[in-house]
Amino acid sequence: MMDGLIYWHWLILAAVLIGAEILAPGIFLIWLGAGAALTGILTFLLPDLAWQVQALIFAVLGVVATLVGPRLYGPTVDEVSDHPGLNRRGDQHLGRTYRLSAPIVNGSGRMKVGDTTWKVAGPDLPEGASVKVVGVDGIVLLVEAVK
Repeated sequence: MMDGLIYWHWLILAAVLIGAEILAPGIFLIWLGAGAALTGILTFLLPDLAWQVQALIFAVLGVVATLVGPRLYGPTVDEVSDHPGLNRRGDQHLGRTYRLSAPIVNGSGRMKVGDTTWKVAGPDLPEGASVKVVGVDGIVLLVEAVK
C-alpha cells in the first residue's frame, strides 16, 4: 500500500467541494473542485508523486481554475440585465438637471427629485439653483452648477 494520498482521495475531495457548491452556491468552490479533480487525474497518471507535490499541484490548479474558470464560463444571468441601473438609483440621474431644494453649504446640500430627497455634494450654491448631476458617490449625488 502506498503512503500518502491516492488519486481517489482527490476525486472524493472534488466531489465534496462540488457538492458544497450545490448547497451554498457562489461559483467559487466548483473551481476548487475542478482543481481537485485535475489533481486526481494527474495522480492517477503519475502515481509516484509525493503528497507534497500533489498538494502543490492542487494549490496551483485551484488558483488557476478560480481565476480562469469564471472568465471562460462567461457572465451569469444576474450580470446581464435589461435594466442595468435598477439597483443603482443614483446612476439614473447622471447628466440630468435639477433645482436645489436646499442650499449647498460647505459642499453639502439636498435636492428633491420626484418624491425623493437626495443628498448632494458640490460647490456652494443657493436654494433653487440649477445643478447637473455629474457623478454618484454611494448615496450622494455629485453636482455642478448649470450656467
